[in-house]
Amino acid sequence: MVIHASPAIRRADRGHGGRMEILAYADRAVELVNTDVPGADRDYLSSEQDVRRLLPAAWTITRQAAEDGLRELREVRPRLRRVFEQAAAGNGRSAVQAVNKLLGDFPASLSISDHDDDGWHMHLADADSGPARRFVTGAALGLAYTIAERGPERLGVCEATPCRAVFVDTTTNSSRRYCSDRCATRANVAAYRARKRAAALS
Repeated sequence: MVIHASPAIRRADRGHGGRMEILAYADRAVELVNTDVPGADRDYLSSEQDVRRLLPAAWTITRQAAEDGLRELREVRPRLRRVFEQAAAGNGRSAVQAVNKLLGDFPASLSISDHDDDGWHMHLADADSGPARRFVTGAALGLAYTIAERGPERLGVCEATPCRAVFVDTTTNSSRRYCSDRCATRANVAAYRARKRAAALS
């Protein structure tokens, strides 16, 4: 399955202030990948409770579904990270190939809805595939739509050492380099101190 952003979808995107629900599904990929950031103290996806915290609060999730979903979420997590890492490294084609493989393994079923009186818009149809698979399907679709509509350069990996958290760049000029203000501040302070040391040695 290959996703192309059709003219109808683009019109729907503009009609919702540029933030279409499908595009927002990319946040799921960010949330899942960032449960395990290299260099962090712990893995935040290691229990049934962690699964419940990750999945949307409005979803009804049985204990068995959470336990079953844990393995699937942990297995797909490095595949999602690879998409971000390839995109951040400028390997857009590799990122696209990784997303297309995910779309093949987690095919999406779409429908049109006007729930909450928000106008007609596309979103994932409910599927009897378990909450974890439904979450991953949305994550893959969100990444596909982001790349198709805005380009792979919108997927980033934090440049603040040692953080490797991922993010979706929603700035107008695609200038984001860090996952958070905290990391941006830390990186700026480190760069300032490095400049001071270099000046003292010159």
